[in-house]
Amino acid sequence: MGKIAFVFAGQGAQFGGMGKDLCENNAAAAELFRQADAIRPGTSEQCFTGTAEELARTVNTQPCMFAMELAAAAAAADAGLKPDVTAGFSLGELAALTFSGAMSFEAGFRLVCLRAELMQADSDKVDSAMAAILKMEPAQVEEIASQFDQVYPVNYNCPGQITVAGEKEQLAEYLKAVKAAGGRGIPLRVAGGFHSPFMSDAAEAFAEALKDVDMKLPEVVTYSDYTGKPYEGDPAELLALQIKNPVRWEQIIRNMIADGVDTFVEIGPGTTLSGFVSKIDSQVRTFHVEDIASLEEAIKGVKEC
Repeated sequence: MGKIAFVFAGQGAQFGGMGKDLCENNAAAAELFRQADAIRPGTSEQCFTGTAEELARTVNTQPCMFAMELAAAAAAADAGLKPDVTAGFSLGELAALTFSGAMSFEAGFRLVCLRAELMQADSDKVDSAMAAILKMEPAQVEEIASQFDQVYPVNYNCPGQITVAGEKEQLAEYLKAVKAAGGRGIPLRVAGGFHSPFMSDAAEAFAEALKDVDMKLPEVVTYSDYTGKPYEGDPAELLALQIKNPVRWEQIIRNMIADGVDTFVEIGPGTTLSGFVSKIDSQVRTFHVEDIASLEEAIKGVKEC
């Protein structure tokens, strides 16, 4: 058996009720939610009962997703399921770094709360949105985007899928051009144009805040969204740059596989990342952990590998 990777989910996978089953049935998960509530009162209740509209607001999405993901990872580790390497998609990268020992839970949670506020503020400055582009090569996506001054390819997810961010009116015209070229565009459930120049102020303010955070290289090898490679040197620089630059997810997964990973466990709500991984390489194994049933299935599956 090769190496195991934990991959932490990104914004858009959230749903009301996430983490409730874990909290009620696993002591390690319950403790993580307790710690989150001590810092940001009401976080667990928002995860468990929040409406789709409430959870779609970036200021709520990111802290709730972070808490739920760290709770799921704690439950998995408590059950003996531990990774050789980690990565996280967008806000999931902060969860991956925290789980991997780059900083304390308190530091990571306070950072994700700040990150959410900063990104929400930048989202409020421009009426922007995101869409997944299917059935097109990266060069085609990029070429059509170059015809617009406020549309940017931002997340390179897997073969045949790239996410773009754009000012809403321009994005609507961009999606028409994509359709005319034979592609397909699907609007995403996010409240802003993330990983683009729209987030420049947030990235700058986040970089300044990181100067006061006690961070170190993670104890578990963690791959950077910005470079697609394992963290080296000062993690704070890459973590800030990530906010306004594309997520190189396909590159991360290909590098992980080249480095010996053959089993991926998605941590957090949904199976979006598992789908990306399978499209990148159908020969690797994927599992996910979002509740007790999926945790037990992942443990059983990994043992049988």
